[in-house]
Order: sequence, then structure tokens, then C-alpha cells
Amino acid sequence: MGEMYRCPKCGRELRYKGLCWSCKAEQERREVMAWTPEQIQEKLNGLIQHVERLEENSWDGDFLNLLHCHGICSPELARAALKAEIYDPAELYYRAPKDVRDGLIQALLETKDANIAGHLLCCLAMQGDSRVLEVFRELEERPRPWRKKLYVDPSVYAQTGGWTFDKAGNRRQLNFDTCYPLIKGDRSRDKAAQVFRPREDRCPHCKGRVVDILTLDGRDARLGFLGLDGVITATCCPNCVPWEEPAWSRFTLDGGSEAVFPYSYGEGEEDGSDWGMEEYANNPYVLGTEPVPLFYGAEFDDTCTVGGFPFWIQDAQYYPCPDCGRTMKYLAQVKWGALDFMEGTLYIEICPDCQVISMHHQQT
Repeated sequence: MGEMYRCPKCGRELRYKGLCWSCKAEQERREVMAWTPEQIQEKLNGLIQHVERLEENSWDGDFLNLLHCHGICSPELARAALKAEIYDPAELYYRAPKDVRDGLIQALLETKDANIAGHLLCCLAMQGDSRVLEVFRELEERPRPWRKKLYVDPSVYAQTGGWTFDKAGNRRQLNFDTCYPLIKGDRSRDKAAQVFRPREDRCPHCKGRVVDILTLDGRDARLGFLGLDGVITATCCPNCVPWEEPAWSRFTLDGGSEAVFPYSYGEGEEDGSDWGMEEYANNPYVLGTEPVPLFYGAEFDDTCTVGGFPFWIQDAQYYPCPDCGRTMKYLAQVKWGALDFMEGTLYIEICPDCQVISMHHQQT
């Protein structure tokens, strides 16, 4: 075993000298957040003038930083991308103006290529106004020939943009229009958000300790956008939750929460343990003091967020509430790597009316 080192900023044990991946990512993000208005405009102008860069590399670094760190969704860039028939990434068209929307609709209705149709559906989902809803509903009722080569209906493609609709055409928003990061801070002073709190009860399958993976105090002014006057707690077995599709818990606004067992995986297998539990529980994460752009958490591997858009490692995945059947709303994401727990991300969704939480895991 080679010589071990520690990150000079956070103290994490490493096999090399220098910053750990998380502190390095944080440092780079701070540098981008410090761009001046002149630098931002220069980056944006460069993208508009050379929009073909996005065709060669759909996740161009400047585009990522403008969108995720500065929340810039430029109408001019959307128009340039549409003219060049660039339909990836779909985020180019988030809340794009009506003329761009109409151009995307025309392209969708004229194409015979299922692959292009799929990209256009995602782009229109990101634009997401009432006219897009009308078109999606019409296409669901009267599918075009290319629908046979796609896996899901337009109502599922709409989820890419954080919304969907039912058979009656009623729209349902699936994400919150505010985003806060979980940042390193003083947990003894700020308890609005708490991550990974072990409980005394045990998972009936792996016998490991159950945890309150995330607790949010909706009475805190920063979390007022959740619309819940009380405490929301998501509870699961961290050893078993990666294997569940999804895991469930129920909460009461007085802070109570109960994981819904049994899990379908691992019944009778005592493969869980309490190893590292206290270390994970001593994580430094608290709720950020200021909101960030809606796509802030949709790119960075080290960023845990509440609200906004998640970083889907695979496809967007929203589950129906087991009580009312309506599609649940995305609440938060916990990046396991931020806790040094494992790879991947835990996505937490909520049905506020039924006070039900779903949790599911994705990784590469």
C-alpha cells in the first residue's frame, strides 16, 4: 500500500498530494461563480457566434457554466441553435421564446426520424408552455408514425422539463422553481437541513441501522417554497435503498417518519453493518444561505441540492404516489460521493398531499 496523504482543505485521506476531487470541484465552481458580467457576456457571445461547438460537444464547458452557475438561458443562443438544427442538449431551450418554440414544433411535426423526434420532444419539454402541452396532448392521442420507435409517450418526455400531464390534459409540475445547495457549514447552528441521521431501529432485511437520510424544516424561510408548514423527513435503510425501485417512507409534519418495509431485495440476508455510520453522520452539510440557479445541481458530481433540477445519471425517473397515483414531485438529491458512502445519487421525491416520500438510486 502506497503512502497516504490528506486533502489540505478538508482533511480527506488521499493516495496523492493536493486537493481531493470534491474540494477541487468546489474551487473550480467558485472561480466560475466569480465571473464578471463582461466575462459572462464574452462567453455567451462566443457560443452564439460559434454555436456549432455544441454540435461537436453538446456539453461545452462554457455552456455548462453559464447554465448551471449563472442560470443563463439565452434566447439568442436558442435561436442560433434552432437555426443550426442543434437539438442537444435540450436545456438550450429552457423557457425559450415563442418563436423558438414554434420552430421546434414545426420541426417535430415535419420530421420522420424517430431519433430526431425524441430530441425535439425533450427540447419542447424544456420550453414547456401551454402551447407545448397542447401539442404533446395531441401527439399522445394521435401518435405520429415515429412514436412506434420511441419507448415512452410525450407525457413521459415532458418529465425531462420538470412537468407532465394526465389523460385529461391537466398539467402537473414535477419540480420546485427554487433551488438551494447543501454546503459545508456549522450543523450546530443551522438545522434547516440535516443529512444522514442514524436511528436506533434496524432494517428487517440486512439488520443495519435505518437512517433519516434527509430532514428539511419547511418553516425555515429559505424552504418556504416547499409550501409545507412543518418538518419533512425521508427515512430509509442506506444499505438496501440502492436496490429498491423505489423505497418509500411516510412523514408527519411534526418531524416523524417511518420507512415502509418490507423491501423486495435482500429478505433474510444479514449483510448490513454499522461500519462508518458515525463518520457519515458527522458530515458537515447544512442548507445554503442563498438560492442558486435551477440547474445548479444538474451537473456537479459533488453537489447535493434541494429543489430545482436534479442531475439524472440515467433517464429522468418520477414515480407515482402509492396512495393517490399522481406523479410525485422531485424534492432533493443526495450525492453519495459527498458523504464518501458509495457511488451514485439518491433522488428523493414527495407527494405533499399524502405525505409520502420515494427514494431511488442511480449510478453509471
